[in-house]
Amino acid sequence: MNVLILNGSPHKKGSTYTALHEMEAVFHQEGIQTELIHVGHLPIRGCIACGGCRKTGKCVFDDIVNEVAEKFRDADGLVVGTPVYYASANATLVALLQRLFHSTSFDKTMKVGAAVASARRGGLTATFDELNKFFTISGMPVASGQYWNGIHGNNAEEALADGEGLQMMRTLARNMSFLMRGIALEKARGGLPERENKISTNFIR
Repeated sequence: MNVLILNGSPHKKGSTYTALHEMEAVFHQEGIQTELIHVGHLPIRGCIACGGCRKTGKCVFDDIVNEVAEKFRDADGLVVGTPVYYASANATLVALLQRLFHSTSFDKTMKVGAAVASARRGGLTATFDELNKFFTISGMPVASGQYWNGIHGNNAEEALADGEGLQMMRTLARNMSFLMRGIALEKARGGLPERENKISTNFIR
């Protein structure tokens, strides 16, 4: 099994990385492969709703988003980490996720998602909620830990001093590993849940 981890911080080894690295260590203990990709420093533009991905199966802007898409397709789980900016995720990461989820047509049902936020003080839960919406619109179970998945610290050294936050990351990784294994067993035994044809209803007639 394998998990794709996206570090949405512009700082490669900052507080967000510290949280994700704590998870990565547990995944390895659980026998789960990981790949951590640093994306928060890249010049990633937002979606322009051109519809080109419906024709080609990938985003028309051929950058890191299409590279991540290939890895996401083969992953059993996705962990997304971000620093908190104005009680929301890093805009670079949000641009990547919007294009990633919109442009990919492969089935994401039962891939497990987990969101992690790091902050100096406030805004963690708002950011946590923002990221989880990408998972829930895609039929992805959301892994939980022992609290809302966050760590406090203005840098890696401060994050390492957040004992509770680090414990949250370890608990989250263990729970996510358990969930992925359970889904894999059930998928092998009986396949994925039955899916109805999608009904799309507009509220303005």
